[in-house]
Amino acid sequence: MPILPSIRAVLATAAILSATAAFAPSAQAQSGWLWGGGSSIGGSGRETVRFNPSFSAGQVVVSFGDRRAYFVTRPGEAISYPIAIPREQSRWSGVTSVTMKRENPSWTPTPTMLAENPRLPRFVPGGHPMNPMGVRALYLGSSAYRIHGTDAPWTIGSAVSKGCIRMYNQDVIDLYPRVRVGAKVTVTWNKFQTSGYSASFGSDDEARPQRPRYETSKRRVPRATQASARVRSAATE
Repeated sequence: MPILPSIRAVLATAAILSATAAFAPSAQAQSGWLWGGGSSIGGSGRETVRFNPSFSAGQVVVSFGDRRAYFVTRPGEAISYPIAIPREQSRWSGVTSVTMKRENPSWTPTPTMLAENPRLPRFVPGGHPMNPMGVRALYLGSSAYRIHGTDAPWTIGSAVSKGCIRMYNQDVIDLYPRVRVGAKVTVTWNKFQTSGYSASFGSDDEARPQRPRYETSKRRVPRATQASARVRSAATE
C-alpha cells in the first residue's frame, strides 16, 4: 500500500529537523573558532596583594611572567588581576601610558588578523556579546595594544593574544574607573613575589606590607623603568 503524500511530507520534515539539530553544535563550535568568541562572559580572579613598594599609587604593572596585571593602590599594595598574555611571536615589553579609555569598544580586525584568518568578521560593534574587546578598553600609548575585556573568558591565564592584555569582563569593569588617562603602565616579563592579605593580623607589624623580592627568569632588574615603550606593530587583540 503506497504511503500517503501527507505522511511522506511529515517524514521529510522530521528528517530535515533531525539533520539541523545534529549540525547545530558544530556550527556553534565553528563560530567560536572563527574569532575565539562565545556568549559566556563573567568571571573574576582579583585579589589585594602585597606588592613591590617602588611603584607609586595609580600605576599599572603588567607582568607577562606572572600572567597578572597589578593596579597599585598605595606603595606596597596592589590589586592583582589574572590576564591572558601575548603568544610567543607577539611578545613585547616597555613603559607606556593610558592615552584613552572606552566603554563597550567596537572591534575591527587588523590586516594581519585577516591574513591569518580570512573568515573573521570585518567589524563587531561595541556591546556585542562576541566582541573580542569585551566591555571596556584602556588604550596604551600610540600603539595598537589595549588592556581590555574578552568574549572568551576561558583564555584568561594563557598565552593567546596578538599583543593585547585580556582580562575577565568583570575585572576590567573593576579596573576601568581606577585608572586615569595618563597613568603610567609598565609591561614586563619579570615576575613579582606577592602575597595576599590575611583576614586578620595579630599586630601592626604583621599588617604592614613587607618588601617582596623582584624576580625574573632572565636577569635581575630592580626597577622596570629602563625600557621606553618599544612597541612593535601588532594586531588589535
